[in-house]
Amino acid sequence: MTGTTPQGARSEQEAANWVRAMFGRVAPRYDLANHILSFNLDRYWRARTVASVWDVLARHDARVLDICCGTGDLVRALQRARPPGMPVMGSDFCHPMLLSAREKLMNRRRTADLFEADALHLPLPEASLDLITVAFGFRNLANYEAGLREMRRVLRNGGVAAILEFSQPPNALFGALYRFYSRRILPLVGGTLSGSRDAYAYLPESVRKFPGPEELAEMMRAAGLGAVEFERFTGGIVTLHVGRV
Repeated sequence: MTGTTPQGARSEQEAANWVRAMFGRVAPRYDLANHILSFNLDRYWRARTVASVWDVLARHDARVLDICCGTGDLVRALQRARPPGMPVMGSDFCHPMLLSAREKLMNRRRTADLFEADALHLPLPEASLDLITVAFGFRNLANYEAGLREMRRVLRNGGVAAILEFSQPPNALFGALYRFYSRRILPLVGGTLSGSRDAYAYLPESVRKFPGPEELAEMMRAAGLGAVEFERFTGGIVTLHVGRV
C-alpha cells in the first residue's frame, strides 16, 4: 500500500473505509478538538496556505477546489480571499463532514459548492481547475501517487496545487517533544473531546508513516507538477507544498 495504513487495513479499499468511518464518528466535535490540540495554530497554517496562492485566488475567472475539505475551514479561508461573488468548491468523501461544513458556512452567511467525492476519483473533467488545495487530508488518502495524479489531471496549464500537511520536525530535541505530545497527550485529550480515542491514536501514526517533505516534493514532480517548493511552519510540525503546472 502506498497510502494511509490504519491498523488492520489490508487493502486500499479497507483503508479508505476505515478513514471514512473514523471521520464520520468525530465530525460533531472535530473543530473543537483540532483548535484545542493545535493551540489554534491551525488557523495560522491555513492563512499561510491562502497567502501562498493569493495570485490565483485574486483572478475572477479562477476555478478553485479544496479536496478532503472536512468541516470547511480552508474553504472558508479561501472564500474570504476571493473577489466578491466568486465561489470556492469543496469536496469530501465523508458525508457527516460535509454536513458540518455546510452548516458552518451557512451560519457565517457564506455559500460554497460542496459535493461528496473521493479525492482519488474526482467527478471533474481534465484541465478544469486553476487551484486545488488540501489541508491535513492528503495524509489520509489510500494511495498518495494516485491522489497526486488526480490533482494534476484536473489542473489547467498555469494551475496550482497546494498541500498543507503534518510532518516530522527536523530538530532532534523539538522532534522528541513533539512525538511525546502526539503519542501521549494528543490521543488522551483528542479522544476525550471527540469521543473516539482510536481516531487520535491514528493521527500520530499516520504522521509518522507519511513521506517527509523532500520525498513528497519528489512524488509531486513525478506526478507532473513543476516548480515544487515547500515551507515548514512551527518548527516543522507542518509543511506546505506548492506545485505548478
